[in-house]
Amino acid sequence: MLGLTSISFRGKTCTEVIGLAKKAGLDGIEWGGDVHVPPENEEGAAQVGQMTREAGLEVLSYGSYYRLCQGTDFHPVLRAAKALGAPMVRIWAGSVERETIDPAYMDQAAGELRRVCALAQGEGLRVSLEYHRWTLTWHSDSACMLLKKAGAGNLHTYWQPNPDISHAENCCELAEILPWLSSFHVFQWNRGDERRPLCEGEDVWRDYYRIAGDRRRNSLLEFIRGDSAAQLQADAQVLKQWESAFQRTGASK
Repeated sequence: MLGLTSISFRGKTCTEVIGLAKKAGLDGIEWGGDVHVPPENEEGAAQVGQMTREAGLEVLSYGSYYRLCQGTDFHPVLRAAKALGAPMVRIWAGSVERETIDPAYMDQAAGELRRVCALAQGEGLRVSLEYHRWTLTWHSDSACMLLKKAGAGNLHTYWQPNPDISHAENCCELAEILPWLSSFHVFQWNRGDERRPLCEGEDVWRDYYRIAGDRRRNSLLEFIRGDSAAQLQADAQVLKQWESAFQRTGASK
């Protein structure tokens, strides 16, 4: 499935985000939990889910901002995801200030993650970690450790390239987390987090698709250059071309 993260357009209404995704020819939307579908508004979540499906799009996931080791309650997030009709909930792997692993913090995060996954499993939902700097998924070694320690059958992780490391290192990172991969967050950044048109990343993304093979469920566009609706249309066309081309060459599912 090809989709859009709604947080790419935080300044737009849910109706406008649906219109953009529909115009771009995408399959669905990952709805963010900060602006568009806050966890405390179940009725609103249900309405957004209904609007999405009535537009012929799928709710691909609920992009929550629940963060491990913060002492917050997961139940409101779970209820919002259910109301939205999302099959999967994205959560964040704690918060760290350096890349070294604190064993005690890792154990705390893994225990909480195990409990979160059990709650989600009870509702028939999957859980997927955001793969991000300044969290326990900063690099594949700590990400894999967390995923293994939690040991839940409904636990997965997103993946996105880290602009602070080389392409070869990103390829190795992706290969390491492959058994848990759920989705790509797709964008093109330079070092310094400069957003670029997606078309400039064809060579690197061809490698990522090849490594992922058929394990990737979704590719979700994010970090659109200039937060531009026109750039979204261009990036969506590029992404669709990649899906077709990489499949023909055996580099995709």
